[in-house]
Amino acid sequence: MVACSAVAVPAYAEDGYDMWLRYAPLEGEALSDLQADSPFATLAEGGRSSPTLEIALEELSRGFAGLQGSGARAANGSPVKVELDCGETVGTGEGGYRLSPVADDPRRAFLIAAEDHLGCLYGSFALLRELNTGKRLADIAIGQAPAMPLRMLNHWDNPDGHVERGYAGRSIFDWWHLPERLDQRMIDYARANASLGINGVVVNNVNAKSFMLEPRYIAKLERLADTWRPYGIRVYLSARFSAPRDIGGLDTADPLDPAVRAWWHAKADEIYTAIPDFGGFLVKANSEGQPGPQDYGRTHADGANMLAAAIGDRGTVIWRAFVYSAEDEADRAKQAYEEFVPLDGQFADNVIVQVKNGPVDFQPREPFHPMFGAMPNTRLMLEAQITKEYLGFASHLAYLAPLWKEVLDADTGRGGTVAEVVAPVGIAGVANTGSDRNWTGSHFDQANWYAFGRLAWNPALTSEEIAGEWAAQTFTRDPAAVEAITSMMLDSREAVVSYMTPLGLAHQMDTGHHYGPGPWVCDLARPEWNPCYYHQADRSGIGFDRTASGSDALSQYAPQVAAQWADPATIDPHYLLWFHHVAWDDTLPSGRTVWQELVREYDRGVTAVDTMAGQWAGLRGAIDAERHRAVSESLAIQQHEARWWRDASIAYWQSLNGLEMPQGASPPAETLEAYKGRSFPEAPGQ
Repeated sequence: MVACSAVAVPAYAEDGYDMWLRYAPLEGEALSDLQADSPFATLAEGGRSSPTLEIALEELSRGFAGLQGSGARAANGSPVKVELDCGETVGTGEGGYRLSPVADDPRRAFLIAAEDHLGCLYGSFALLRELNTGKRLADIAIGQAPAMPLRMLNHWDNPDGHVERGYAGRSIFDWWHLPERLDQRMIDYARANASLGINGVVVNNVNAKSFMLEPRYIAKLERLADTWRPYGIRVYLSARFSAPRDIGGLDTADPLDPAVRAWWHAKADEIYTAIPDFGGFLVKANSEGQPGPQDYGRTHADGANMLAAAIGDRGTVIWRAFVYSAEDEADRAKQAYEEFVPLDGQFADNVIVQVKNGPVDFQPREPFHPMFGAMPNTRLMLEAQITKEYLGFASHLAYLAPLWKEVLDADTGRGGTVAEVVAPVGIAGVANTGSDRNWTGSHFDQANWYAFGRLAWNPALTSEEIAGEWAAQTFTRDPAAVEAITSMMLDSREAVVSYMTPLGLAHQMDTGHHYGPGPWVCDLARPEWNPCYYHQADRSGIGFDRTASGSDALSQYAPQVAAQWADPATIDPHYLLWFHHVAWDDTLPSGRTVWQELVREYDRGVTAVDTMAGQWAGLRGAIDAERHRAVSESLAIQQHEARWWRDASIAYWQSLNGLEMPQGASPPAETLEAYKGRSFPEAPGQ
């Protein structure tokens, strides 16, 4: 038998560090199920311990101690007993678990059953999650398994500590002091990921540095791998395609060159000698100036397969389909499809092509990427962005589960929904973590990390379910407060869309830092760097024509999907200006003109933010003072900047269309020239 001792609950201000793993004391009937003495968790008779199970036992002890609270006393004096049976056939597969009370055996109160040790760890976190949201122990009976095999975070962290598109401080990876010194934050990070079932982490930026493949960095990576292994997390590395030339002494990185292939074989052997369960390489190639196989007249498949041969059956090559370059045609949204779909069936079995949720670049709203379902003979993986590069950074409250659900639930017309297409492979999220004490820059951005993990485990969960359980664990279990917080979260992303990019507009953020409006930027060297490229607005109308009369990007979708978006009179207004160039005075199904509807959407976004701020203000006293104040300050910024977005955008559109404001709508507070004059040379995270 292996028993665990109680872990003391730390006593410090509510600064957000514990996130959804606070284990605040229960009250009422939920507390009466638990006992005052520390509960004990044991392995089933004959069970074999491991570092993973030791973590599970410790987590149960920590969780029960916190949920009981200091000084709690129960009616009967015997402690709660939880047994872990980690070799039982429960029909869930790898990582799955079953939770059930054991009413007929007084020696055991509750059973966590799984087919492996990792399943017992996930089951332990799941039990604590159920209790942490206020459920009674006797009412918990769950059997679950992960819907996708690979559930990964991609860090855009650079070895110098800077995080590209990161808005929560410096990188959490201390490469300078590794491998000798490991920061406690690396353990706490792994614990948070394990609580969600995240099982893979790419530790460095896709704009990779070749020196991270050198022996000194492999030793650092080995220390991380050893630390995270008990939590079920495999490490991956972004690899620079030109590394054989950069650090290998070769004069080429041609994937068909025998010397290049030999170099990568030797490098893979070196890594796997140090880290036998190394996950593999993530590669960004021939995009935004990064080197790749096309530099040598080769295809993406040639490059990916060369690396796949070096790794063999030990791991995976994840090849990003985000490609955009100076050779773009008239529509940037078409390039990935045109480069990759003709290669279907040519990628090795251990290659995954990682596809962004939409065809442009993590916009507040995009239609799903047409590659999903269009490559049936290629392993495709969804790439989402947890960090809010285009959604107000950490300053704006934007809960992203509704965005991801739109994509996951979308019917591709080619083999099911996006979730069904990627289910055999997995999903990756660009991480939003940093060195800020609360991990994510703002407290509500923790919800996006949480929601990503929960949807990767089970994409059938609703945005509302995830928001409710996150709020209860993170802030309070008070039903009225949880309802208010959930309401704020569910409308927040739509509010951002409304005041930034309504009716299917995209990429209207100012250039470079991507913060604040810049629809007037039209003079940058490359067309697709300019917001004007995406809105195509002039005196006659607005929107990007992607029908047969325009770029014909619509034809990349399955016919039944394209038919939904082909007619501007019947299209979902959310995608109107993404696919159609329409006149300002065209009448929409709502009965309003395009101009009237556009202004109405901007106003709706501003009003929604005001409503969120009011809801949060009403929670004063229900939320600890430190975090309530921090969120209030962020919402005040968002209120100001929502109006800035609304007014600056409307002022610019009026400069083109010459139209008066719709009846009842307020004019912009300042002149267009005043809005153009604002600049942010040192935006956060840049």
